[in-house]
Amino acid sequence: MARRVGIEPSYLSKIERNQVAPPSEATTVRLAKELGEDPDVMLAMAGKVSGDLQEIIRKRPVLFAELIRQLKEMPDHAILRIVREVRDGDW
Repeated sequence: MARRVGIEPSYLSKIERNQVAPPSEATTVRLAKELGEDPDVMLAMAGKVSGDLQEIIRKRPVLFAELIRQLKEMPDHAILRIVREVRDGDW
């Protein structure tokens, strides 16, 4: 698998054993795709946020910080309802 995602097998082993810092965003995304996992989940597990999300947050940091803090305690079904309304809404 290491070769398929373009890294050395020894480096992958060190990642798996927590002996090195999490890999770059690009490497994490390639690993996620190879494993059939969601790249955003894998990035979060590595303590990272994708570059595209960082850019979105940078444009309106106060609003997104407040939004995320308000969503923190909400159940998943409520968050999914908000996502659907935003996605399907007529603005």
